[in-house]
Amino acid sequence: MAKSTAVEVQAGDRAVRISSADRVIYEATERTPEVTKLMVAEYVASVADGLMRALRDRPTALERWPNGVREGFKLATGPWDKDAEAFYQKRVPKGAPDYLESVQITFPSGRTAEEICPTEIAVPVWCAQMGALTFHPWPVRRTDVDHPDELRIDLDPQPGTTFDDAVRVAGLAREVLEELGIRGYPKTSGNRGIHIYVRIEPRWTFEDVRHAAIGFGRELERRDDGVTTAWWKEERGERIFVDYNQNNRDRTIASAYSLRPIPGAPVSTPVTWDELGELTDPREFNLFTVPDRVADGDPWATIDDEAFSLEPLLRLWEELPGGELNFPPDYPKMPGEPPRVQPSKKVAEHWDDEGNWIGGERR
Repeated sequence: MAKSTAVEVQAGDRAVRISSADRVIYEATERTPEVTKLMVAEYVASVADGLMRALRDRPTALERWPNGVREGFKLATGPWDKDAEAFYQKRVPKGAPDYLESVQITFPSGRTAEEICPTEIAVPVWCAQMGALTFHPWPVRRTDVDHPDELRIDLDPQPGTTFDDAVRVAGLAREVLEELGIRGYPKTSGNRGIHIYVRIEPRWTFEDVRHAAIGFGRELERRDDGVTTAWWKEERGERIFVDYNQNNRDRTIASAYSLRPIPGAPVSTPVTWDELGELTDPREFNLFTVPDRVADGDPWATIDDEAFSLEPLLRLWEELPGGELNFPPDYPKMPGEPPRVQPSKKVAEHWDDEGNWIGGERR
């Protein structure tokens, strides 16, 4: 049996050992050659400046694909997915190097965990050695893990919509933010969606930031009937869904410069607003093209220059009709939350003219 190859990748001031360096992580496609584990680690090191801008001092979960990305491979979403090839790592893995730092975070259940908190590029490179492709940082810093410093607007195309639709809605989002005196920074999701980030003052709770995202989404709905904040998929239609729940505690989005587990090794890539308006195929941004791109500068280089107030968005939440919306199913029941029953399964109530209950039927 051939001996597995191992090499070192320079990551800042450290050399990180990469075992099984020639393991194929992404198979070749019509657009891109195959990608090995070594190439993944080298990619992570090559985007150090932008990646660390996204991860530094943030609790970070890992999306690990130790056997690579293949058609039919599954990402575990819970303990029931015992046959999945990939999984989320929310606690510091065993065997972590001594330079890896962590921070304690609290899940919605009230349980706590020590989660990776990257402070130097050697940490993400070591994570790549452990099979991590996508980094999922919390929107908080280690100095205050209960007050987000980041609002995340996730524009998620629903069936029947296209990336072009997401680009159109992102342009509208830019207009609304600018009207409110807020600067947003867009990036591709690495798939069909678009993410817009806003640095905010860390003065509000996760619930406040979520409400700000709902208010913002409702303003987009008011201006464009191709936008929805409907939580239930059956109500979304062929529209762009503003996934407000991505601003909840322990809900994360693929970081800037993260690889995505999709053929062709696409990257969630920061762009300028002008670039986004002209972009037709986000697959152009991948492991092979992004390093040269960041060598010319990072479109998000100034994202930390100013933190904005959330108050203009919270006013939208307070002023626009609609009230509270559903939380994810793994959350405890929250104050004011609507029933967690999808509309098509609700019992239609029937009352007589005197207000007496006379039964119901499933719709």
